[in-house]
Amino acid sequence: MRTRHLTPSFATSGLGLGCMGMSEFYGPRDDETSMQVLHRAVELGIDLFDTADMYGPHHNEELIGRFLHEGRARVRVATKFGIVRRPGEYARSIDNSPDYVRSSCEGSLRRLGVERIDLYYVHRIDAARPIEDTMEALAALVREGKVGHVGLCEVSAATLRRAHAVHPVTAVQTEYSLWSREVEAEVLPACRELGVGFVPYAPLGRGYLTGAIGADGGFAAGDFRAALPRFSGDNMAANQGIVDVVRAKAAEIGCTPGQVALAWLLAKGDDIVPIPGTKRLRWLEENAAAADIALPPGDVKALDDALPSGATAGARYTQEGMKGLNA
Repeated sequence: MRTRHLTPSFATSGLGLGCMGMSEFYGPRDDETSMQVLHRAVELGIDLFDTADMYGPHHNEELIGRFLHEGRARVRVATKFGIVRRPGEYARSIDNSPDYVRSSCEGSLRRLGVERIDLYYVHRIDAARPIEDTMEALAALVREGKVGHVGLCEVSAATLRRAHAVHPVTAVQTEYSLWSREVEAEVLPACRELGVGFVPYAPLGRGYLTGAIGADGGFAAGDFRAALPRFSGDNMAANQGIVDVVRAKAAEIGCTPGQVALAWLLAKGDDIVPIPGTKRLRWLEENAAAADIALPPGDVKALDDALPSGATAGARYTQEGMKGLNA
C-alpha cells in the first residue's frame, strides 16, 4: 500500500484502520475475530490503527495492546482522550483539563503496553476551557517522550489555529465522506494553510455508502446507528439517492460502492488518510483494495456535483453525541 504523509514527519499507509467497532457501538464484539482482522490489516500494508480510551470504555485499547504484544507488528497507534463515559452508557462529558490529559495518557500507555503513543488526539474539545491549556499539557508529554504527535478531533478552524500556535498539530480527525462534507468549507483549508494532515473517520458513512444497509436498517442489538437521525425511516428514505449515485459510479468503473467512497476521499489530497472501521475480514480486504483505485478528476467532479455539502438528510449524531463538535 502506498505511503502518505500527514506531515513531512508522519508517514503512514494510505488507509488506516478504525478499531472502535471491535469493542462496541456496532453490535456484539468478538475478540478473536478482531485479532484476525488486525493481523490481516498488517499483511495488507495497513500500519495505522485508530482507537480511543472511551471505546469500551478501555476495552479497545486493551485489545490493541494484546495485539501489539502477541503480534509484535510495527504499526503506529493513534488513540484519544477527552470523552468521559461509563460502561454501557452513551451519555458523556468532556474533560480537557491538564490533569486529565496526563492521567489519561498514563492509562492509555499502560493499556496499550507501549512507552510512547504515536498520535494522541483530543477526542472532543471543551469550549469552556482554553485550548492553549490543553495543548501546553500535551506539549509537556511530547517533551517527556510519552507522546510522539498531537492531533485534534472535530475541531473548528479557529480553534485549530490557536492550538497550532502553542504546539504543532499533526492531524485533524473529523467525519468526512460523500455524505458528510462540511469540513471542506473551513476546516480542511485551515489544515492545508497550517500544514496539518487530515484523517477522515466514518469515510463510508457508517456503512451507508456501501449500499449494504437496507431501507429498514436491520441493525443488530447494541448498534447505535439505529438511534442516529440519518438512519431514521424518513431520513433513510431521503438519503437513498446518495447510495444510488455511488452505486452508479461503482458500476461504471467496475468496483464496489464502498471502494468508490474511499477512492473519492483519497483523490482529495495526499495529506488525507481515511480510517474505515471494520471487524470483518471481508470488508477489510475490500477497503484495502480501494487504495489502488485512482479515481479520475472527471469522476471526482461528477460525485462532487451530484452530492454537494448539505445534501444529506438528518444530523450526524443525536443531541448527546453532538457535544464538542466543531468546538
